[in-house]
Amino acid sequence: MSDSTGKQTETHLDINRQPAPKSVTGVEVIALVLSLVWLGGSAAFFLTLGSGTAEPDALRFVMTLVAIFMPVAMIWVAATAARSSRVMREESQRLQAAIDGMRRTYVSQQQGFSQAHEPTVQRKLDEIAAAQRKTETALATFTTSRSNDRDRGIRKPVETPVVEQIAEDQGLLALGTPAEDLTPPLEREDFIRALNFPENAEDKDGFAALRRALKDRQASQLIQASQDVLTLLSQDGIYMDDLRPDPARPEIWRRFASGERGRIIAQLGGVRDRSSLALTAGRMKQDPIFRDAAHHFMRRFDKTFVEFEEAASDAEIVALSDTRTARAFMLLGRVAGIFD
Repeated sequence: MSDSTGKQTETHLDINRQPAPKSVTGVEVIALVLSLVWLGGSAAFFLTLGSGTAEPDALRFVMTLVAIFMPVAMIWVAATAARSSRVMREESQRLQAAIDGMRRTYVSQQQGFSQAHEPTVQRKLDEIAAAQRKTETALATFTTSRSNDRDRGIRKPVETPVVEQIAEDQGLLALGTPAEDLTPPLEREDFIRALNFPENAEDKDGFAALRRALKDRQASQLIQASQDVLTLLSQDGIYMDDLRPDPARPEIWRRFASGERGRIIAQLGGVRDRSSLALTAGRMKQDPIFRDAAHHFMRRFDKTFVEFEEAASDAEIVALSDTRTARAFMLLGRVAGIFD
């Protein structure tokens, strides 16, 4: 603040400080030389002409004075005008320099103010957003209308009919149970963690959940499609960790899973980052590979989420909506207009 005050004081002093005018300049010297030359020439002319003439009358004397001194007066008028023009030009340059200095001082003050307050404002906004997400999660936990049963799989178990044995001595001609039916069902917690992908190379729980999710056929297809889309988006500098979409209530996600569309479902497209939306929309129009990958990913997410929603609680839906995969779906869904 003291530096900016000093700069302002120095600027005001520069405005009020008048430059010392030069006593004699080149313009006055030239005017003086021209005047002396003219007077000398006029004196020589009239002295030579008047040596053989009669005594001049009054009118002739006046005309002679006008002829001698009028050019001298014009010379000095021109010299005075030139000097005034030079003084005004210097004054204009000095005022322009002072205005530029004041502008630079003002800009530096504004930049200093912004740099001093921007981190605090950004930190407050991040704290508010984090508190809002925690509140949404807590409300979803307390207001859930779905009971958590013993089954923790990502989809409801399929009831298989009991095959009655027709005869003890007759063998069954079945082809055998598929391998995927022999593996234990993927737990919803692992599924959610896998959709968010490991945080870093040290995230052992994330890699373990990802390995378990890849053993599930439908989950692995969604994870692969999500990975492809996230890789393509990263080529344009779009990262899901930088997005802060507006959270949607679990009942909105459930209504979307049931096939409802419209203004209420449009809340799922809560991504507000304009640059990410513009870059994604441009990529969707210009890059057919990206467009096909995006539509394939959205179809896989839609199909998988419909099954997940039937068995998941509100808290689990909120947790899934905060994953990187769900954020990519919200971004692409808003650009593609599937929530309208």
